[in-house]
Amino acid sequence: MAQLAASIVSHDEEFKRQVARLLRAGGGPVVVVESRADAAPDVFVVDIRTDAPSGVAAIERMRANHGTVAIFAIATVTDPDLILQAMRAGANEFFCWTQGQTSAARAMEESFQGAVRRIAARRDATSAGTKAPCVTHVFLGTKGGAGTTTVSVNCAVEMARLSKRPTIIIDLKPCLGEVALFLGVRPRFTVIDAIENLHRLDKDFLRELVSTHKSGLDILAGSDQFDRPNTQDAGAIEELLRVLGRIYEHIIIDAGNVINASVVAGLYAAETVFLVANPDVPSIRNAQRLVDRVRQLGAGSERIKVLLNRVSDQHLIAPKQIETALGYSIHHTFSSDYRTVAHALNSGVPLALTNHSEIAGQFGALSRNILGIRDDVKPEPEKRPRFLGLL
Repeated sequence: MAQLAASIVSHDEEFKRQVARLLRAGGGPVVVVESRADAAPDVFVVDIRTDAPSGVAAIERMRANHGTVAIFAIATVTDPDLILQAMRAGANEFFCWTQGQTSAARAMEESFQGAVRRIAARRDATSAGTKAPCVTHVFLGTKGGAGTTTVSVNCAVEMARLSKRPTIIIDLKPCLGEVALFLGVRPRFTVIDAIENLHRLDKDFLRELVSTHKSGLDILAGSDQFDRPNTQDAGAIEELLRVLGRIYEHIIIDAGNVINASVVAGLYAAETVFLVANPDVPSIRNAQRLVDRVRQLGAGSERIKVLLNRVSDQHLIAPKQIETALGYSIHHTFSSDYRTVAHALNSGVPLALTNHSEIAGQFGALSRNILGIRDDVKPEPEKRPRFLGLL
């Protein structure tokens, strides 16, 4: 499902937070953006609870400026006259705002999320046959040293190489990310340069900011500042991901092992959250906490897939025990091969490009799975002309 962009029109910050949670709990990736004249979102959510006339007038202006954008009106009462006014102004949906654990509140949430899913389905149907929708994948580690960057970098390289489609990896790891180092690249610019120049961030300017690996993978390097990106940058990160979604077909995010405001922006935009864990007690304990946190954020816990890294016969925690503890099946495993991985890191060359080891094959298998390429389908060998055919 393609990522949806939503704009919430209200002066009530608490209301905006609650509506954002509803939007993001519908099962698909949603980014909340500020309305701009040059780029309309996919849906406007308009608060008409306290000032219905102004809200209806705002809906009328939005419909005049954006003829095809979906508009949701939210009021406090189901007044037939108000519903009629909102619909005549251009609203597609009308909801009565209800909170709490009541059946009415649950019914409103289900109706709201159903409308969001319909918009996403219509957008997918409309974009079919044109540009492929961008898909974002976040790699989140359960602890420092779990191998999150190793997994995300090698999978990103394989995805770019196999798909031959525009692919970028973004280093959102708090405090000195290492994606560029793992790829042997010395970037001139970082993600901070991108979010500080959002007003001029188009395809041409972005080409100056990113570094391109020989595999075809573009790299938006991690910050070289200890305190950024921070909470104040979260909105800019959301907008950055939206801009990148218009240029790339695959976005891979190395989120490190800390859920801060900027990483949360990535989680909301993600089609899949790959949770990278090791088969040890600290890692599994942290994985449980991270899963709970993703659920609390409303980022869609059904999008979580568990990757078990550094698996060997010496570990005492069996995969079945880990699956029982987390409530998720293990999506993919990577064997423990410290010497091979360390050599690749020190040389700055990903395993996917130079190594035929077992772990390199495992990275390739996950990348093919993400891209939907079946392992049993092998490319046809190149047909060469026979000798006599050359004469």
